[in-house]
Amino acid sequence: MKSVSATPGAPAAAKASEASEASAQRKVGERLDDQPPRSFLGRVQRQMHAHPLLGPTAVLILACVVFTAMVGPRFVDPLNISLILQQVQIIGMVGIAQTLIILTSGIDLSVAAVMVFTTVISGKLAAESGLPAVVALLIALATGAACGLLNGILVTRFRVPPFISTLGTLSIFTALNLLASGSQTIKANALPDLLLWPGETFRFLGAPVTYGSILVLLSFIAVAFVLKRTAWGEHIYAVGDNAEGARLSGIRTTRVLLSVYIVAGIICAIAGWLLIGRVGSVSPFSGEGVNLASITAVVIGGTSLFGGRGNVLGTLLGALIIGVFSNGLTLAGVDVLWQVFTTGVLVIVAVGLDQWTRKVAG
Repeated sequence: MKSVSATPGAPAAAKASEASEASAQRKVGERLDDQPPRSFLGRVQRQMHAHPLLGPTAVLILACVVFTAMVGPRFVDPLNISLILQQVQIIGMVGIAQTLIILTSGIDLSVAAVMVFTTVISGKLAAESGLPAVVALLIALATGAACGLLNGILVTRFRVPPFISTLGTLSIFTALNLLASGSQTIKANALPDLLLWPGETFRFLGAPVTYGSILVLLSFIAVAFVLKRTAWGEHIYAVGDNAEGARLSGIRTTRVLLSVYIVAGIICAIAGWLLIGRVGSVSPFSGEGVNLASITAVVIGGTSLFGGRGNVLGTLLGALIIGVFSNGLTLAGVDVLWQVFTTGVLVIVAVGLDQWTRKVAG
């Protein structure tokens, strides 16, 4: 009898359970409906998280408007714009290398040392050893790749944190640079035309534009395409976002990291070629401040220092922001001290905005 009476009770219990679940869902819906609409700052935060280039683009446009109002037509003169592009091309190219590494949740403090070291290698081989300029340039690129390989091995095989490993190689490459150069500068008249080619100009809208500036722009477009449209680019983001998760999903994280450091070294060698054209000589003491400036451009451009989020085109915007602020403040007669101060403020604000926008994902 007990078993018979239990059977009709089962549907009743099921109906009661369904009614309870429906009631709970209604309450959840009511709570969601009762929530106040998202505030203006909340909408801005969500948009900046969805579109990382929005922030640096707005800063660049605002800076151009402000400096045009302060300085006048001189600021937007084609000659001045050409000067800004020439000033930021080295920072921009090294910034590409720095972006790739920061996307993997690392950092490279040796990029400027690699750049200068490769200029000394190519300059010495072409000017003093008599090698053809093409061969000297290819050896410089190989040297950059070897420097990147050393950094990559320290990070992947010996598990040395990127900050510490590249801090060490910074000193190593600087010492090798001074040893190879003998602390001597190679002047332009001793260098072949190919090494000086990035500094050559052509006229556009009445202003001189260097071939190096065009090379930098093409490099940004190429790397942006690779990061967005290739499996290697997707793997870089995956490793930077969650290295262990990427490894468990089948990505060879060690190989990805090693390849990133090698490519970064090659890009630094290309930046060294640009530096020769920009300076018009090979000096073991050139490239001062490029290390910090490259990191600044990456951070201002919206790439997260925690890895996995960012865009190389943002680094281009970051480099342009640095150039615009430096040039605009100089034309306005502002002391260099305050230019450095402004750069520091930009970095702090950029990192603060990154932390703020990351809360959306959290």
